[in-house]
Amino acid sequence: MSEKKPFALRIDSETMKAIEKWAADEFRSVNGQIEWMLNNSLKEGKRLKVKTVPKK
Repeated sequence: MSEKKPFALRIDSETMKAIEKWAADEFRSVNGQIEWMLNNSLKEGKRLKVKTVPKK
C-alpha cells in the first residue's frame, strides 16, 4: 500500500456541504470522498497511471 501524506485543505462552506452530502449518500467519510474525487479526476485526465493486476 502506498504511503498517504496528510495536508490541510481550505475549502468554501458551500463546496464542503456538497461534498459532505455526496459522501453521506455513498456511505463514505468526507476524507474518503475527497480522495475518491481526486483519484477519479486524475484517472479521467490521464494524469494517474491505472494500476494493473498481473495475470496468473
